[in-house]
Amino acid sequence: MVIYGVYIVSKSGGLIYNYDHNIPKVETEKTFGFPLDIKLEYENKKVVVVFGQRDGINVGHVLLSVNGSPVNGRTTEDGKDVFDVIELKESYPLSLKFGRPRATTNEKIVLASMFYPLFALASQLSPVPKSSGIEILTADSFKLSCFQTLTGVKFIVVTDPNMQGPDVVLKRIYELYSDYALKNPFYSLEMPIRCELFDTSLHTLLELVEKSGTANL
Repeated sequence: MVIYGVYIVSKSGGLIYNYDHNIPKVETEKTFGFPLDIKLEYENKKVVVVFGQRDGINVGHVLLSVNGSPVNGRTTEDGKDVFDVIELKESYPLSLKFGRPRATTNEKIVLASMFYPLFALASQLSPVPKSSGIEILTADSFKLSCFQTLTGVKFIVVTDPNMQGPDVVLKRIYELYSDYALKNPFYSLEMPIRCELFDTSLHTLLELVEKSGTANL
């Protein structure tokens, strides 16, 4: 069982907690000839693939290294501009490594705010009155499970598609939230959770689930 991440969304739709537990690395390294048959652009301080998908390299992937030299921004470790290197015929054959970038905190906040109306929409579309909304969303590479409390706080775990018993895990996370966040005199509702005991207990819980499943919870 693999748990990729945990998210907690407040009743107003704001992301108040996120934890990346076991995010898999998606990296592909290929040797290219001249001219380069994929288009790269510099966006948000990263060199990004904007056109031309091949051999596991997809639009949105970020350039990680050139001939083994790590890329920082738009320059390699030895100070060369990436675009100067890839436009120079003498540089080829050229080994480029690409990878899927991890979501930034701001991107996670946007995703959480998008999930909130989707959850409400699912409740309204249901033919059954008083629907609970989205509980499980399954894709080919992940499963998203959601538990909403009576106060409207949403607990979300993203796991591999074969994960069994995510509802048990969500309720245990809710118990940890109640014990370490809500009972913390310095914590205010709707605010981001900053509690070391909660972090530690959550990490221990996820490690236990990955090693022995949900039977012992």
